[in-house]
Amino acid sequence: MEEKAYITLQQALKKYDLVATGGHAKIVVQNGEVMVDGVVETRRGRKLYGGEKIVYNKKVAIVEDVN
Repeated sequence: MEEKAYITLQQALKKYDLVATGGHAKIVVQNGEVMVDGVVETRRGRKLYGGEKIVYNKKVAIVEDVN
């Protein structure tokens, strides 16, 4: 069975301009500063499939469908 397309949380933070670099994304996720769908997320490799709401530093991004 083929795995559904996804983007990692770290990639999404950069894609939606919530952080400037991958290194910055790593730090803010590990520090518990990022929320996904209202829950603090500390796994920067968390798979996002589309529709999730990311909040960091009072900025909000909704993940586009990644198919």
